Amino acid sequence: MNEVKTSVQQLDDGATGALRLTDYAHGGGCACKIPPGELEDAVRGLIGQPGAEVLVGLESGDDAAAVLVRDDLAVLTTADFFTPVVDNAFDWGRIAAANALSDIYAMGGRPITAINLVGWPRGVLPMELMTEVLRGGLSVASEAACPVLGGHSIDDPEPKYGMAVTGVAHPDRLLRNDAAQPGMPITLTKPIGVGLLNNRHKQTGEVFAEAVETMARLNRDAADAAVAAGVRAATDVTGFGLLGHLFKMVRASEVGAVIDVKAVPLVAGARAALRDGFVSGGTRRNLEWVRPHLGAAPGVSEDELLLLADAQTSGGLLVVGELPGYPVIGHTTAGPGIEIR
Repeated sequence: MNEVKTSVQQLDDGATGALRLTDYAHGGGCACKIPPGELEDAVRGLIGQPGAEVLVGLESGDDAAAVLVRDDLAVLTTADFFTPVVDNAFDWGRIAAANALSDIYAMGGRPITAINLVGWPRGVLPMELMTEVLRGGLSVASEAACPVLGGHSIDDPEPKYGMAVTGVAHPDRLLRNDAAQPGMPITLTKPIGVGLLNNRHKQTGEVFAEAVETMARLNRDAADAAVAAGVRAATDVTGFGLLGHLFKMVRASEVGAVIDVKAVPLVAGARAALRDGFVSGGTRRNLEWVRPHLGAAPGVSEDELLLLADAQTSGGLLVVGELPGYPVIGHTTAGPGIEIR
């Protein structure tokens, strides 16, 4: 037992000892998502669920489902989980919880309850470590005023953690993928590049505190600002990268977009990680999926496109509209496709 406690403490301190959570996963965070093209092929025949009460389903690729309960109340449901993105168990729990809650915020909603989803290699990793993951998730859910009421766990060869979350929103104020209009500013509420740093962390053990805090930060304030501003179209930026999630939104809305690559904020260390080659396979797949719909101005490099396609974990909101205090990174257009300048 003393050996287990020592290992847990070493991991929580970020030490690169025998126990590193990211060593037990084939990938990390939202970069483990099934590639977007493959996923769309798999679920294509499952859309069109019956019932006038279904406000948002699979059709537009939104962040959560929305069902009308009353004229003034929609119930939102979502689930999100992933393999370890950092070695610190408590931080992994925080990040995974913030990521799951983000789907509700991205729809303009308020989370009201969550349940844990856990896969754990119980014969390999100590249960005390799982407790730290759950404790991290609970800390962020508490910050969101969202009670965590149990959950489900399985004995799994690879550690996984996340949450299923239920939320509420006014049906007339939902933020949707298919509601973007041309000629509107595009706002991004968190810097990108955490995927590069997560990949570097997995391969080297280096810890990037700013990236951790960025991923663990709730999108609550940004969502509240978007709803207050009368925004109608938004999504969050996760495993498909900024380009992938933007493409899903403009395609669903039948509009286009122009992105000013110099205006897109980056987390500290991201450009160095790109220079040093810490690009995940998920990021490269994101770019190849969007590339047929992408136009790059002269001078826009392949590296800049990879940054925009970087597979994020618990990224910010991508909002069609202007929010005070957040950077505008481009605008929507009437034509199809995405232009990078």
